[in-house]
Amino acid sequence: MKKNLIVLLVSSLALCSCEGFLDMTPTDRVSPKIIWATTEKAENNINFLYSYIWDLYAAPTTLGLTESLTDELKYTTYEYNAMCYIPSEMAYGGSILTPGHVDVYMGYWGTLYRAIGRTNEALQNLYLYGQMSDEDKTRLEGELKFLRGWMYFELIKRYKEVIIYEDIASITKDHALATEQEGWDQVEKDLRAAAATLPLPSASNGRLNQGTAWGMLSRAMLYAKRWDVVIEAADEVGKLGYDLVENYADAYTKDGNKEAILQYYFSLADGVTHSFNSYYTPGGDYTIANQSGGAYGVPTQEMVESYELATGGFPDWRPWHADGVTATPPYEDLEPRFHATILYNGAEWKGRKIEPYIGGTDGWAEWRTEKTPKGKTVTGYYLRKLVDESYDITTSGSSQSFTFLRYAEVLLNKAEAYVMSTTQNNETEANKIIKKIRSRVGLPYTDLHGREQLMAQIRQERKVELAYEGLRYWDLRRWELADKDYPEGLCNYQQHGFKIEKEGDVFKYSYVSVDDTNRDFPAKMYRFPLPESEVKNNKALGNQQPDENWRTN
Repeated sequence: MKKNLIVLLVSSLALCSCEGFLDMTPTDRVSPKIIWATTEKAENNINFLYSYIWDLYAAPTTLGLTESLTDELKYTTYEYNAMCYIPSEMAYGGSILTPGHVDVYMGYWGTLYRAIGRTNEALQNLYLYGQMSDEDKTRLEGELKFLRGWMYFELIKRYKEVIIYEDIASITKDHALATEQEGWDQVEKDLRAAAATLPLPSASNGRLNQGTAWGMLSRAMLYAKRWDVVIEAADEVGKLGYDLVENYADAYTKDGNKEAILQYYFSLADGVTHSFNSYYTPGGDYTIANQSGGAYGVPTQEMVESYELATGGFPDWRPWHADGVTATPPYEDLEPRFHATILYNGAEWKGRKIEPYIGGTDGWAEWRTEKTPKGKTVTGYYLRKLVDESYDITTSGSSQSFTFLRYAEVLLNKAEAYVMSTTQNNETEANKIIKKIRSRVGLPYTDLHGREQLMAQIRQERKVELAYEGLRYWDLRRWELADKDYPEGLCNYQQHGFKIEKEGDVFKYSYVSVDDTNRDFPAKMYRFPLPESEVKNNKALGNQQPDENWRTN
């Protein structure tokens, strides 16, 4: 989205602290007649609901990035906190996966229903009190329906069966769960309504538009397995002029690029910032400034081995699955997406070379033994993707933008739909899309045939193309592969990294585990349990929740 959205958001927040507001009667609220009277005031109010987009994608779970629940990311600290040891414990499964823990650390039931309630109230007030033009009123209704559709998508992908509130009047204390299909009906209905009423991207003035609505519909309907709708939505996105940018890294770093469909901006000058860099910047940046910090989460060796050679095909990593190997790992030979995503020993960063070895500027810490690494890596790697290389650690916040939905994902959604659809099955088109994605980074491709082969390739491309963009954990759940053994799923494996030692000019690489035990994804996690408070207070649920797997654990 455009930067003027941030200016509006700042104005909205400032309204709550100005003296004129404090002198009003009553002193604890502003009349909806005032809030919804004009387009400008209505937009300021809706901006608060926009903030949920950042909240849910920056912290998709309370424990941290969902990549930590997969083979992509390891949180380094052994302290029992979010973005520390709790993500590892949740990934191990077992007794910690109770309804209470899942609700606190992984679900957003209460948060999302509060947001839906505010959205429904906003829809009601828009038409009760709005004095703006019909055109603006229709556009604002489209924004609100997009937000509600997206919120229900976030609920259904977690809980499958949820409570549907279409308006304020439908909110009751006791309300039964809708079926999963009824939930997807609501999501599709809202996002289609948004697509029909929102402006073109060029006329959206930095706000939600047709592209964001169709793009989100392509994502949501992938979970719903409504393949033909995925294809339709992706086609509509393509008609709006979106396309892949030439340079892979520009797709998620360059503001306003033609691949970005939903982009969230920040402003250091206005104090609208975030903390991503302070969590994921390499520790050496802090060491150089005589501080300690950064590197809460770091990439794993499993993720590194997911990347192909620049010429295609995978290197043989088995020689490095040993102790004290002096041969240099084949980092320089890997494809461009690796170099845009992961920092490794000797990688260029801020005019220096990354030193993730014992005694290096960035340093290495042994998992579990060194309980608070304070910026040292436990895997021999740091995250490059999404981290701002120009970030000054002495500043109080970060301001680089984040891209939450881009055309590459929409294309891969479409390819998957072509493979899975019974009415529009089209291997030729699926292969064209895969080739287009790979061609951007110079990788060769030979057409594949059959659902099994094509889906395996699509899963590979989604893993590396969309790495650290918050999708892999949810992809494995919707494919119902998460409860399978690794590498197909998330069971019976441990994450690894390299312990790196420097002796003179020689580096020694030792393959080490960074887990306490094997990881596990029990099948019951395909459907998050409803919060115990909802079960207790909502008599209409009857015996719908939790299911037998949750009741017996």
